[in-house]
Amino acid sequence: MSLGFVLTLHSHLPWVLHHGRWPHGSDWLCEAALDTYLPLVAALRRLEAEGIATPITLGVTPILAAQLAHPSFREELDAYFAHRLETLHDAPASLRETGDTELLPAIPWWQQHVRSLRDLWKELDGDLIAEFRRHAQAGRLELISSAATHGFLPLLGRDESIRLQLLVGRAEHARHFGELPHGCWVPECAYRPRGPWQPLPAAQAVADRRGIEDHLRHAGFRWFFVDAHLAEAGEASDLYGLDASPTRPGGARSPYRAYQLGQQKRGRPLHVLVRDPRATAQVWSRHGGYPGDGRYLEFHKIRYPGGLKLWAVTDTKADLGDKTPYQPEAASVAVTAHAEHFTALLESIDDAAQVGDVAIVAPFDTELFGHWWFEGVDFIETLFGDLAAHARVRPMTAGQHLATSPPTTAIKLAQGSWGANGDFSMWLNDETAWTWERLWPLEDRFWNAVPEALEHIALLPVLEQAARELLLAQSSDWQFIISTGAAGDYATKRFVEHCDALEQLLAALEHPERDSSWARAHAATLERIDGPFPELIGAIAAASDVVAP
Repeated sequence: MSLGFVLTLHSHLPWVLHHGRWPHGSDWLCEAALDTYLPLVAALRRLEAEGIATPITLGVTPILAAQLAHPSFREELDAYFAHRLETLHDAPASLRETGDTELLPAIPWWQQHVRSLRDLWKELDGDLIAEFRRHAQAGRLELISSAATHGFLPLLGRDESIRLQLLVGRAEHARHFGELPHGCWVPECAYRPRGPWQPLPAAQAVADRRGIEDHLRHAGFRWFFVDAHLAEAGEASDLYGLDASPTRPGGARSPYRAYQLGQQKRGRPLHVLVRDPRATAQVWSRHGGYPGDGRYLEFHKIRYPGGLKLWAVTDTKADLGDKTPYQPEAASVAVTAHAEHFTALLESIDDAAQVGDVAIVAPFDTELFGHWWFEGVDFIETLFGDLAAHARVRPMTAGQHLATSPPTTAIKLAQGSWGANGDFSMWLNDETAWTWERLWPLEDRFWNAVPEALEHIALLPVLEQAARELLLAQSSDWQFIISTGAAGDYATKRFVEHCDALEQLLAALEHPERDSSWARAHAATLERIDGPFPELIGAIAAASDVVAP
């Protein structure tokens, strides 16, 4: 039995360009670029130079790709770099003035770190998309897509909305990266099987609604990821008479095998890869996992003005006032030890109930590495170096795993997500119910207006912008942020703004006989602010089963 390792990184941020900077807005995007995306590129380049393979499955959501490719992002990140370097230049005098001289040794290290990333940014000519595409074309990455704006698909009110999210997601991936994606990161790993649907009394009940898999197949995707409990609570059956017992001891479905979703009668089958809870918890958990090591950079303690992080975790239970100064050399030692430990952990995993090739599937938010866990990208780089020297565990992309170990078991998945409680409660609860109650009627109005709007050429720009506002309002980030309370006011404001804009545009779409000149001008103004996805008419028509003009 050979053992594969599928590291999957899911990169996503909601549309924040042109919606403020600090504390909420484009600074989120710049932080992610400085903390995660650029360090990841630097690590990939170093491993490339050493001849070490990096078969990482990298997801970039269409809304994130739209921002990384936008001219405004380049301007924002240039200004962000300048501000950060200015802060570091002024930091020694400021630290002496406040008596925090024990923090001074970290400043030169930070200056070198930020300057090296700024130099890389300039070398890339501000084009992260092209760099990811280069690595994918060379076979060092497998790029996958997602729903257009990371909409929470099981709770969207209309099937047309789900189709639009996925069709736009696939088309935008091809536009940015030059080829259609096979894999899809279903937002929040949220899945709903076919059956009755009425999540709230305010929603119109549907007796038998299509499952998420039907929409994935319709959009042309071939596989996606789910959390382990969705597979364990599902029902498995043998496909070819090869797998008499597709379970591990205790009856649980193995997370180390891919599955075919349902008994596919015709057409291309849809496959499911299952997150391994044991390996992933070791990496993401601050309590008991690697990020909680006292030598790593403390995320929550920040020095103002300037926003510098100069302290170590020290102890996860320690108050922020008790944090000790960060020492990069000590953190580097911890990275080496943890990469070695994780390699040993992978090698120790034994799925005794299985025969043949298996793989440990480890999906994470990309921003965990570098942003939340500052040393996380160094961990990935060191890990791939270690794995190159260990023959027992073979890194591979999700597509490679499916090609070498085609599923022999069909499965019916249970409903759920990878969020808190494993269900939909992070996105549908007492704090967020109002968002769905406002969104569902807007979905109905939009899709009811589409057929006639497509017949009026003068209304097509209005229809396109209405679709953008609908997609942006559907972002799962707004409910998530409201539920966590981290920036609930910002998320509420953004959701309401997109709904208000959509309502304004719907007034013109619902009355095509009226003069649409004001609506076209207003749509153009909105597009300058919220302008991802340049060509939407074809996708709107396809999602609504109407022939495009």
